[in-house]
Amino acid sequence: MMKLLLSVFAMLIAFLMTVTQAHAVCPVCTVAVGAGLGISRWIGIDDSVTGIWVGGLILSSGLWLADWIGKKGWKVPYKEAVSVGLFFLFVIPPLYWSKMIGLPGNTLWGVDKVLLGTVIGSVIFLGGVWLDKWLRTTNGGKVYVYYQKVIIPVFLLSLASFVFYLITS
Repeated sequence: MMKLLLSVFAMLIAFLMTVTQAHAVCPVCTVAVGAGLGISRWIGIDDSVTGIWVGGLILSSGLWLADWIGKKGWKVPYKEAVSVGLFFLFVIPPLYWSKMIGLPGNTLWGVDKVLLGTVIGSVIFLGGVWLDKWLRTTNGGKVYVYYQKVIIPVFLLSLASFVFYLITS
């Protein structure tokens, strides 16, 4: 359990360090994800658990980029999908080339653990974004709790991490 908490903390630190430095093409994010994956492997966290946070980081960074594009006034069709797709392209292939994805035997349910966790983490993060928006509509456009927009996705990612920790232990 302590390893899981350390991994979550390390991923949050890596995320916070890259958010303010993120650019449209974000090599810093890719390096942070690779470093986080390496550190989590070193302390014994399963790749599916780490992948959940990789997916959350990718989706969060992609949505941040879409918001930035919108603030610039650029007319990009499907800017959220394009931005998230770009971040997947900037993160997943380098992880494959550096042999962090595609390792023989590193699968769960027949799928690479990092990829499985990444997809699940992205879906869960997106669910957290939708839940935040829905809760705001039920409260007259206001949040129920300060930092609700951050708390909900992080809580859901943490919950999913715990579930995958139990599955893989």
